[in-house]
Amino acid sequence: MADTPVPFFRPSIGEAEIQAVSECLRSGWLTTGPKCRDFEAAFAAHVGGDVTALAVTSATAALHLGLEAMGVGPGDEVIVPTLTFTATAEVVRYLGAEPVFVDIEPDTLCICPDAVEAAITPRTKVIMPVHFAGRMCDMTALRALADRHGLRILDDAAHALPASHQGMSVGRCGADATAFSFYANKTMTTGEGGMLVTADPDIAARARIMRLHGIDRDVFNRFTDTRSSAIYDVVAPGYKYNMTDMAAALGTVQLGRVEAFHAARIRLVERYDSALAGLPVILPPHAAKGDVHSWHLYILQLKDEAPMDRDGFIQGLKDAGIGSSVHYRPLHQMSYWSSRATGQAFPHADAYFNRCVTLPLFMAMTDEEQARVIETVRRLLSA
Repeated sequence: MADTPVPFFRPSIGEAEIQAVSECLRSGWLTTGPKCRDFEAAFAAHVGGDVTALAVTSATAALHLGLEAMGVGPGDEVIVPTLTFTATAEVVRYLGAEPVFVDIEPDTLCICPDAVEAAITPRTKVIMPVHFAGRMCDMTALRALADRHGLRILDDAAHALPASHQGMSVGRCGADATAFSFYANKTMTTGEGGMLVTADPDIAARARIMRLHGIDRDVFNRFTDTRSSAIYDVVAPGYKYNMTDMAAALGTVQLGRVEAFHAARIRLVERYDSALAGLPVILPPHAAKGDVHSWHLYILQLKDEAPMDRDGFIQGLKDAGIGSSVHYRPLHQMSYWSSRATGQAFPHADAYFNRCVTLPLFMAMTDEEQARVIETVRRLLSA
């Protein structure tokens, strides 16, 4: 129907997902258990290489565990792009450390390696690149930079599944550990949830302990091991970040569909690119040669010659029943974070924010829905 609203996002949940969760409910095992084990093994296999995957409650939890396992604490600095969701920086503060914000590259919207190098001090411990909208950062440059300065890299790959850099999948392409998100609008979902992936056995061991109260035995082992479930030790004041088996059951089915989901996104992106070319907009940056873009988001930037500003454009979409969003207001502009960026300039992130808008892009989007979005965008920007 021409007047039916087009949402910003709609999840792709089929009968297989419903069946998997139903079977989990009927099994009587609802919290962390065999389904989580299976999901972790499947995800590690998907990433490839000799990695460990730890299922957690969110990408935020994965980032927190990763930094903690890297020994980040009070007095340390972690370099973060200002163009990201607040979770990337807030986990640094959880540990008493300071996020140091740097600008983006205007042609990639990803963290600028030169800005990273300029921000390194004796207190710097970790670099946290964000694969913004699903486009991979230059991990080759960042890894070389980290090695020169003796730093760790923790990838925020909340947008980047499936994606790769120079033939290596995200999760094993230069970072010491990588955090993934399975939030409802990601390429695959567990409702809420995330995964920490690492090839470093020390990071994996520490994160496994800290994700459930600092207990030295896996929760599933405590109830399946022949030893008494009461025989365990608490070795640190840990957190409550374990994923449920219900979420893992959903995630396992979704992971099996992730390549089909990705192909659907690519098809929609190609159609958008073709239909919107020639309008007064900057189309989203594509992957670098040799990389794969996950296309989590499709973001337009309105040029100065556009017939309306960004906010007017968003209102025009809303009036036409088209969902949209903004990703993101840079952190240095936010009340809490602004005091930590006093005297710094972020011209590329500021310019981007003033003209960006994210169009609907989801796996179940129909041709008719996308045609409505395209027609509306063209009508608004061709005036």
